[in-house]
Amino acid sequence: MSNHLLKGKRGIIFGALNNQSIAWKVAERAHEEGATFVLTNAPIAMRMGEINELAAKTGSQVIAADATKIEDLENLVTQAQEILGGKIDFVLHSIGMSPNVRKGKHYTENDYNYYGQTMDVSAMSLHKTLATLYKHDAMNEWGSVVALSYIAAQRIFPDYNDMADAKSLLESIARSFGYHYGIKKKVRVNTISQSPTVTTAGQGIKGFTEFINFSEQMSPLGNASAIACADYCISMFSDLTKYVTMQNLFHDGGFSNTGVTQQVIERFGDQ
Repeated sequence: MSNHLLKGKRGIIFGALNNQSIAWKVAERAHEEGATFVLTNAPIAMRMGEINELAAKTGSQVIAADATKIEDLENLVTQAQEILGGKIDFVLHSIGMSPNVRKGKHYTENDYNYYGQTMDVSAMSLHKTLATLYKHDAMNEWGSVVALSYIAAQRIFPDYNDMADAKSLLESIARSFGYHYGIKKKVRVNTISQSPTVTTAGQGIKGFTEFINFSEQMSPLGNASAIACADYCISMFSDLTKYVTMQNLFHDGGFSNTGVTQQVIERFGDQ
């Protein structure tokens, strides 16, 4: 059911690959809430995914852009404003990739060229996106930028590898750029630290199924789903959260503040 929370708002949504993607769910919900937006992903991801199906469903246009390349981002920001007929009100950054994870490298033996790629794609791309929007004065006042993170930025999850470092940097960029963008244009910048969620990217991490099962038992409310995350993103894009900025917001069923649950204790009772 729509509450028209984003009626009249314009956006850019990065990272929708298929219907498992959180970005895909955000696009569907943004459309339901009255927003217009463009969809974007790297050219290689677009060839692998089903983004054109989402575009048809939401009446959106797709603009190919490598978020690590300034020239691609400048073209994206310019075209988006032309297509949508004005400045941007919201941006979703849902981008993450680690060659070290894909190649099965152990954290202590990471390839540093891969490490640099992880940082560029998964974190520095947020800075580049914000810097491009800032330079071109492309965001409306009280606009909202949300990037998706994970609690491995604060706590060790061994097989999350260098993605944990990337998420730490991502959250720092949101705070630092959020300060400058808030002063300059009253634009909000936040990260949402989501429960482990079944997505194409997440399934590439060793032990991911165990991650999800453990988190489910450690979260008083259980794991937050992709659609629940989309709902949270919509609230962050709306005018209902105009004074929330520079925050890392945990959306994880209480996992981040739980030391242990009775359910987990009982699993070790007979040992």
